[in-house]
Amino acid sequence: MAETSELERDLQVLESELRKLEGEYNMYFAGRLPRPPWESRSRVEGLVKRLDRSYIQNYGDRFRFSTLQARFATFIDLWDRGLRAREEGRSGPFGKRPAETARTQPGPEDRIVHVAAFQDPMKEMDKLHELYGRVEDTRRELGEEAIPFHKFAQLIKEQVTRLRQSGAPEVAFRVAVKDGKVSFTARGLKGAKPGSAE
Repeated sequence: MAETSELERDLQVLESELRKLEGEYNMYFAGRLPRPPWESRSRVEGLVKRLDRSYIQNYGDRFRFSTLQARFATFIDLWDRGLRAREEGRSGPFGKRPAETARTQPGPEDRIVHVAAFQDPMKEMDKLHELYGRVEDTRRELGEEAIPFHKFAQLIKEQVTRLRQSGAPEVAFRVAVKDGKVSFTARGLKGAKPGSAE
């Protein structure tokens, strides 16, 4: 029984560390962190490897771990493509580089506010509420009208269903400020499959 609770603790730690790492990468690509969060990434990677080597007897725990592991692999792919694009001077999955946006017109600065990926939004309510909060904060900041949460949730659900039907296991939503307006886009993530589009 003690073993199960230790595993449960490890899975909770992995979940919260992965959420934290996602936030740090969002801050880095938005230009609010000077360098990528390598330490946090190594910590999560170590935890994933340790859990992968351990024997997980309970099917539910095994499934939960596999889901987190797949999500981590998907994010690694997305982040690495973003870093590669930035090094090559291209706009990758995270859009313009902060140095370029600073030179555009004055007014609200073009920036990426938040990125979140979903497999099933109805089972990921924490992330859905966080995404909604970031969209609403940005709309308020730019003087745009609020959207009711139920309409927003329905939109996310429809987009995820549509993109998953076209073969994407996970769907990433990006909230950005572009030309003084809120830009909200969805794209299917291909995970770590070779030859994925981008």
